[in-house]
Amino acid sequence: MKVLVAGANGHTGRLLVQNLDAAGYEAYAMVRKEEQKQEMEKLGGIPVLADLEGDVGHAVKGMDAVIFAAGSGSKTPPEKTKDVDRDGAINLIKATEKFGAKKFIMLSAMKADNPEQGPEKLEYYLKMKGEADAFLRNTELDYTIVRPGALTNEPGTSKIKVAETLDRGSVSRSDVAKTMIACLEEQNTYRKTFEMLEGDTQIEEALKSL
Repeated sequence: MKVLVAGANGHTGRLLVQNLDAAGYEAYAMVRKEEQKQEMEKLGGIPVLADLEGDVGHAVKGMDAVIFAAGSGSKTPPEKTKDVDRDGAINLIKATEKFGAKKFIMLSAMKADNPEQGPEKLEYYLKMKGEADAFLRNTELDYTIVRPGALTNEPGTSKIKVAETLDRGSVSRSDVAKTMIACLEEQNTYRKTFEMLEGDTQIEEALKSL
């Protein structure tokens, strides 16, 4: 299976590329800069140059699945958050629809449907995430929207907790990446949105419970 990772140079994106390669997928790492290509190759990815704010059709063409793992970052000005987290995601979704890949996995965030319930400093970011998620839900794609709590760089345990809504908490980026990859072929996650935190249930078993 050929899988495109948008935001491959980010913390979670790098873990996605590594874990996809280790699991036997063809990981295509979408990056914006020529100098990032070598690092993606070291991680086991096949680099693809494309910008979420521009034409991404060539990046999506021929893929079996697309993973959106890009993020504007907490220190990004509002206009860039809108450009990446909402408009960039929608741009990639439209290209995915146009060029035939059926599976789209979105890295979102807890409380994206209710941004006023999240941390005040993240309200606009969550609003943009929620609008991108809403656009994805209205497509014919086999989407999965994964909404983790606060991301940590702790080693993963491969044990999580999932539900439509959860209380606040944290989860490792490693386990988020593994969960998103498991969603590629776990049909019980298709056309579903769920929140996730660290927990006591193996990833595969947790996804079957949704």
